Amino acid sequence: MRKCLGYITISLLVPVLILFIFLSYQEWSLAQSPYHVLDERIPIDSVELSQTSYMKAANGKVISEISTGEKRTYLKLEDIPLFLENLFIVTEDQKFYDHAGVDLSGISRALLINSQNKTIEQGGSTITQQLARNAYLSHDRTYNRKLSETLYAYQLERKKSKPEIMELYLNAIYFSNGAYGIEAASQYYFSKPTGELSKAELAFLAAIPNNPENYNPLKHFDETKKRQERLLKQMVAEGDLEQTEYEKLIKTTIKLDLSTSVDLYPDYVTYVHQELKNLVASSEGLTKSLQSPDVDIRQQAEVELNKKVEKLLNSGVTIHTALDTKLQTQSKTAVQSKIGVNDIEGALVVIQHHTHELVSLIGGKDYKKNSFNRAYQSYRQPGSAIKPLLDYAPYIEETGADINQLVSGASYCSNSYCPKNYSGDSYGMVTLRTAFAQSYNTPAIRLFEKTGMETSFKYLEAFDFKKVSKKDHHTSSAIGGFEYGMSPLELTNAYTSFNDGNYQPARAIIKVTDQKGEVLYKWNDNSKEIWNKSTVAKMRQLLHETTLSGTARKAYFPTDYIGGKTGTTNDVKDMWFVGLTANYTTGVWIGRDKPSNLQSIYSHTPHVLIWKDISQTAE
Repeated sequence: MRKCLGYITISLLVPVLILFIFLSYQEWSLAQSPYHVLDERIPIDSVELSQTSYMKAANGKVISEISTGEKRTYLKLEDIPLFLENLFIVTEDQKFYDHAGVDLSGISRALLINSQNKTIEQGGSTITQQLARNAYLSHDRTYNRKLSETLYAYQLERKKSKPEIMELYLNAIYFSNGAYGIEAASQYYFSKPTGELSKAELAFLAAIPNNPENYNPLKHFDETKKRQERLLKQMVAEGDLEQTEYEKLIKTTIKLDLSTSVDLYPDYVTYVHQELKNLVASSEGLTKSLQSPDVDIRQQAEVELNKKVEKLLNSGVTIHTALDTKLQTQSKTAVQSKIGVNDIEGALVVIQHHTHELVSLIGGKDYKKNSFNRAYQSYRQPGSAIKPLLDYAPYIEETGADINQLVSGASYCSNSYCPKNYSGDSYGMVTLRTAFAQSYNTPAIRLFEKTGMETSFKYLEAFDFKKVSKKDHHTSSAIGGFEYGMSPLELTNAYTSFNDGNYQPARAIIKVTDQKGEVLYKWNDNSKEIWNKSTVAKMRQLLHETTLSGTARKAYFPTDYIGGKTGTTNDVKDMWFVGLTANYTTGVWIGRDKPSNLQSIYSHTPHVLIWKDISQTAE
């Protein structure tokens, strides 16, 4: 009796609801256009579905898939099999091409079923309503959400054509296990594009969105297969599939071939994400605000930047990088093999100095993605590796001195500061060539003083060392005694100036393109001259001499050009080698995260041997 009463009540309510809408519309039209109100409250000019972005190496290989929650690759309707489209129409919304977004008969049917079960078991949603739910609303089963869904669906039908709605729908729906849209589902479950799926595979995937948890193929494969068969049977009942083909399709074995997200070369990829933020900030005029002394301005700029980067990565862009995958793999192997299994860490940077491209970066011996990246986040004192940039090149640039000019290598003392040469010996008068190659300290300090502290640091300012400040303007900096120092990336980048005298920041990102291949972002750096040609020629001779007869003899190998400089900090807490070959500038740092003595490995010169391994490979 109660069930019959429920049927009668619902049968009466539906016409009353329609009459109410009609009368409300008449009153509304007298006051204000309903379309104007809807457009104001529910603007639907475009439907933006988040898409997976990709990061590619120099050879075009995808090295990272980037999604901030929804893995999706958008497909145009013409690239989606018609069979799949028809399957969803038959099983989800047979009046799709006739209604204006809402199917009243479907709602009536849902009301009846829901009243019998005293819960919302069915929504009676059309394909348009499901799109509205997936694109704009939550999946809560409440009547308020249902009303909003109806209004959004109505707006979608006003603003979009039926093919556009179908295309959006097939790209929006959830297929479980993080896959949104048919292409992401096809790639995840079968490791191939939608266009290569069989009808049986298409129907199998179509079974999932109705209830992605219950029909998750990884947990409930049999249930998914049963629903696939029910969908195909429904196609037969509606005359859209022949019985013989149906019998063939349901007997087809469904074999999943799961794919995994690509996420390679974590050291380099992590850095690219940081560089992307810098690129967007620079292009969008946010860099100045991000560096503001006002905390509120900085925080506001950071929030704005994060929103822009997130929106960019959700739009399905491709980040093209300069990564040399072969070199990156060999760099990691070299760092691991030469350091060994202990608490000693290492970082490595390789720059193609003709193009200013960052082709390899190692952030740690066993680096994990998004962890502390020593290649660009660790700031350490450079030791003697700073001498070419702060002592020798400025002196030669200012005076035009010949590398055979003499300088005192005797003991030095000034205001109780009495640094010694590494050996502890006093050398008397020596040539710049010998002092540089053997990395004597006292000659370097004397050159630094002759040039003048402020003049020397003026040259260093050109390299944008983030942690170098006025506090470092003292004599001990001449031999590496900085408050914080510099990162391996910064120091290696500065050494590229010894290629042709010019400096330009090395970049990992070549360009960022949209799905049409149009460039959205790219660096527009300007090269600036630091050293004149004569200074460069002399510095290259000094760097070369170090590998022939100096502290970096183990780095030498026959090639068109080779040169570099070692650096060791007090108590051997840091070991550096930065050097150049014909095409690359490579920097290696070795040390502990908590600085401590490395004397036990010093004689093995792992930093020099790592550099040699990589430089020989690169050339």
